[in-house]
Parts: sequence; C-alpha cells; structure tokens
Amino acid sequence: MRGNLYIVSAPSGSGKTTLLQHLVAKFDHLLFSISYTTRAPRGHEADGTEYFFIDRDEFQGMVDRREFLESAEYHGNLYGTSRQFVEENIASGHAVILDIDVQGAQQVKDQIEGAVTIFLMPPSFTELGRRLKERRLEDDETIRRRLAIAKKEILRYNDYDYVVINDKLDESFGLLEAIVRSGSARPIYQEERIREIIDSFGGTD
Repeated sequence: MRGNLYIVSAPSGSGKTTLLQHLVAKFDHLLFSISYTTRAPRGHEADGTEYFFIDRDEFQGMVDRREFLESAEYHGNLYGTSRQFVEENIASGHAVILDIDVQGAQQVKDQIEGAVTIFLMPPSFTELGRRLKERRLEDDETIRRRLAIAKKEILRYNDYDYVVINDKLDESFGLLEAIVRSGSARPIYQEERIREIIDSFGGTD
C-alpha cells in the first residue's frame, strides 16, 4: 500500500518544530524528511538532526543532479527536500512528513498525487513576534524580516487542505493527529485494498 505524504508549512516561530516532533513521536509509521540547507546551524542544531547543513556549491550540485524534490530560497538561504527519501519511503508504504515553505509546498504538491497540505498559523502577528524574540536566536533586524515574510506567507493559507491555528498547544496536537489519522482513509492511499474488495464482489461489471 502506498504511503501518505504530509506537507507542513508555517511562518518561522509558529511552533512548528514542537508540533511536528509530537506527531513523529505519536505515530510509529510517520517519518520526518530532514531538509538540506545552506544556512548555518542555530543554537544546538546538529547536522543530520534538524537539517543537513551543506555549502552552496554542494547544494547546486544536488540541484543539477535533480536530487531535490523541491528547492527554494528563503531569507537568503537555500533549502531542499531529498527526492530519494520521499519517493522511496512512500512507495514502500511509509508515511512521510515534510517541513517546507509555501514555495516548496506547491512544487511538491504538483509532483506527488494525493499529498496532504497543512498550514500552521500563529494566533496573531503580535504573538508571532513575541515567540521569535523569546527564542533569542536572532537580532531585531532579522526578526523584522521574518515577520515581513510571515505576512506574505499567511495570505497563502487557501492553497492548503487544512489550516491549524496554533493558539492552544493541546488543541493543535489533537487537530494534527486527526488529520494524520484521516489521511489514510483517502482512496488514493488504499487503492490496492479497494481493488481487492471490488474484485471480491465480482469486479466492476
């Protein structure tokens, strides 16, 4: 049976990391796709855990070899999703979750039939700014640019199948869990089993 693909996008500071870590811990069959990036690690980030950190020449080489399912530039840095990881795992029946921006989400949706898209939205602009400042990872100018980008990103919410407003953490957990559980009920992910049932009724005649 083909595996599900979930695409999650959110402005930086929306609480996306916490929510995705919860999902991966909750569902044994759900694999997180680690992106490649040219940006430097922040805080306690480790190569191969949050991201694969590579330089621009190496990134461009992967682009030239078509090793990315999608790639995009965000805030002056390049990000890309491994084509091999995604395609091999959904073909083998695993569910895969991607953490990518709105540019990359559309690229993947255009290529992977049945992909489920989820937009995580902060409860307000003020709250997003507060969360970014509390992280203490960036200077005020960088935070200002992130907030400007966030204003543009949230206007793309209608491009997504689901929107989760991350106001109350427990409610957000519950909504995301429900989306993952219901995703496996979509016909595209059950074609083999559905065909077996139809055949047991004597086919389509």
